Amino acid sequence: MSHAHNSSTANDPRQPSAAKPFVATATAPQDLPIDYAGFVAVIFGVAGVMFKYKLSSWMALIFCAQSLANMRNAETDLKQISMALMFAIMGLVSNYLGPARPGAQS
Repeated sequence: MSHAHNSSTANDPRQPSAAKPFVATATAPQDLPIDYAGFVAVIFGVAGVMFKYKLSSWMALIFCAQSLANMRNAETDLKQISMALMFAIMGLVSNYLGPARPGAQS
């Protein structure tokens, strides 16, 4: 019984009057972890446009969706996602609607 008397009643979660609401600490944008999905989307998007790889453009589109779903900071992440999405769409349009590559079979 002495163990029950040693615990502090102020930290007892069973008492509603002692409950305090959670307050998230503010984090600076430069201190947030790296958005790897957004970075990979940009790499795949650029490869899709530069080398005319259809698979790379589709992968960029998938990684854009993943990065959008896991977005932490709306301002900086949205810029990176929009750039990757533009590269992915450019690659898809140039691959499917542009002139055929020399030596490529359709």
